[in-house]
Amino acid sequence: MAATTQTPPPSTIATRARPEIIAHEVEPQKLGWTSWFTTTDHKKIGLMYLGTVMVFFVLGGVEALLIRTQLAVPDNTLLTPEKYNQVLTMHGTTMIFLVIVPVWAGFANYLVPLMIGARDVAFPRVNAWSYWMYLFGGLALYASVFFSPPEAGWFSYVPLSLKQYSGTNGQEAWIYMIHLTGLSSILGAINFIATIHNMRAPGMGWGRMPLFVWTILIYAYLIILALTSLAATVTMLLLDRNFGTAFFDPKQGGSALLWQHLFWFFGHPEVYILVLPAFGVFSEVLPVFARKPIFGYKAIAAATAGIAFLGLLVWAHHMFATPMSTVVLAFFMLSSFIIAVPTGVKIFNWIATLWRGTVEWTVPLMYCVGGIFTFTMGGITGIFLAVFPIDWQLTDTYFVVAHFHYTAFGASAFAMLAALYYWFPKMTGRMLSERMGKVGFWLTFIGFHLTFLIQHSAGLSGMPRRIYEYSDTSWTAYNFISTVGAFTIALGVLLTIGNIAWAFKKGAIAGPDPWKANTLEWFTPSPPPENNFDAVPRVRSVEPMKDIRREIEQRTGTEQRYRSGQPLFVKR
Repeated sequence: MAATTQTPPPSTIATRARPEIIAHEVEPQKLGWTSWFTTTDHKKIGLMYLGTVMVFFVLGGVEALLIRTQLAVPDNTLLTPEKYNQVLTMHGTTMIFLVIVPVWAGFANYLVPLMIGARDVAFPRVNAWSYWMYLFGGLALYASVFFSPPEAGWFSYVPLSLKQYSGTNGQEAWIYMIHLTGLSSILGAINFIATIHNMRAPGMGWGRMPLFVWTILIYAYLIILALTSLAATVTMLLLDRNFGTAFFDPKQGGSALLWQHLFWFFGHPEVYILVLPAFGVFSEVLPVFARKPIFGYKAIAAATAGIAFLGLLVWAHHMFATPMSTVVLAFFMLSSFIIAVPTGVKIFNWIATLWRGTVEWTVPLMYCVGGIFTFTMGGITGIFLAVFPIDWQLTDTYFVVAHFHYTAFGASAFAMLAALYYWFPKMTGRMLSERMGKVGFWLTFIGFHLTFLIQHSAGLSGMPRRIYEYSDTSWTAYNFISTVGAFTIALGVLLTIGNIAWAFKKGAIAGPDPWKANTLEWFTPSPPPENNFDAVPRVRSVEPMKDIRREIEQRTGTEQRYRSGQPLFVKR
C-alpha cells in the first residue's frame, strides 16, 4: 500500500466522480449579530434554541442545588417554606418546558433538513417565530421572580393553584409561559411534519429515513395531540382565577379531578415527548461507534410508534391514589405493563447493535450507553409503580421523585449530552476534547446515581416529596448523599461548558465527516453553508454516507480511513 497522503475532502472527490453526488463549496455566511434576529435559516434557529436551552438548563440546575442544599441536613433554614415551593416549581417547570422539550426542537431544527437532504424546513418564517415564542415564554416565567414566582408545583394541581389558595400573580406567569411555549412547540411540530413528509431526498422512502428523524416525526405528532389538551386546561385555570368560572373549584361545583385527568392526558405523552428523541439519538450514535448497522431498523421504528400510541392510553396511572373503580385501575395497570414491550424491543436492539461490534468508546457512545442503562433502571422501578396496590404505598414519596428522574433525566439529559458531543463538530467545525468529555461523563454518571438511587430508599422509608424540611434523622444520610451527588452533577456540567468554550478556540478542525458516520448531514462541510446542498444526493439505503464513501473508493481508488477522529485518504 502506498504512503499516506492528504487529498481533498470526500465532497470534492464526489463532485469529480459523479455529477449526482455533489456537495458544494463553502459559501460565505451572513455576518453580524443582527442576522440572528432576522434569520430564517433552520441551522441558526437550531443554534439559538440550543443556546437558550443551555441558559435555562443552568438556571434549573442552580434551583436544583438550592433544593438539595435545603434538604442536606434536618431542620435547615436556608429557604422559607414559600421560597422552597417557589424554587421547586421553577425548577420542575424550567427543566420540563424550557429545557428538555425545546432542546429536541433545537437539535431537530438543525439536523432534520440535513438528514433528509432538504435545504430548509417547510415554513422558515413560522419556524423563526416558534423560537421567539419559546424565548418570550421563558422570559415571562422568569419575570415573575421580580414580584412573586409560582408555587403550586410544575403540574399546578388545583385547588392549590386557584386564586383563593395561591393569590400570587406568579401563577399567571406560569400560565402565559405554558401558552407561549405550547404554541411554539405546536407550530414547530407542524413544521417538522410538513418537512419530513414532503421534503425528503430522492430515494429516501419511509424505510430509509434516519431513526432520529422517525422519532422527531412521532414526537411532533405527540406534541399536537398532547399540548392542545394542556392549552385548553390552563385556559380554564386562567378563567377560574380571573373571570369567575368554576371548572376546577369544588366549592363552586367544579372538579379537582378534572384538572388531573386533563393535565395527565398531556403529562404522560409528555414523558415520551421527552424521551423518544433521546431514543433516536441512541439509535443514530450506537451503530456509528459499533461500526455495524443498527440491529432491527424496522423493529425500532415500529416500536417508536407503538410507544407513542400506548403512551396516550396510560395517563391515569398517575392518579391511582384518586377514587377510581378497580376495573379502571386494572386497565391502566395492564396498559402500563404493555408499554414495556416496545421499550424492551428497543433496548434489546441497542444491545444487539453493540454485540460483537468494533466498539469505539468515544464520549457520545459513553453518554448513550449510560443513558440506556439509567433509563432501563427507571423502567424497572416504573413496573413497581404501575401495580396500583404498590403505588398506593409509594405515591407522593421520594421513590416517585427518583423514578421520574431516572426516566426523564436518565434518557433525555444523557442523550442531550451525547447529541452535543456527536454533532458539535458538524455545527462548529471543531472537535470537543475527548479527555475532558470522558471526565465530564463520569462526574455526571456517578453524580446522577448518587443523587437519585438513594432517593428510592428515602421514599421506601416514608419520606414525602415536596417537604421543605424534616426532623426524622433516619433520612439524614439519604439526603446528604443525594446532595453530594447533585453537586457532582454540577461539576460534570461545568466541565462540559468549559469544554465547549475551549473547543471554540482550540478544538481540532473537524472536517466534514469526523466520525465516519451514516447519515446525510455528514455529507456537507462543517459547519454547513446556508443552502445545505447544491445538489441533493440520491439515497439508496438506510446508511447513505456509507454508500457515498464506497462509491468514492470505487471510482477514485482512494480508501478513506480514520485516525484520532480525522479522515485520511490512502491510495490503494
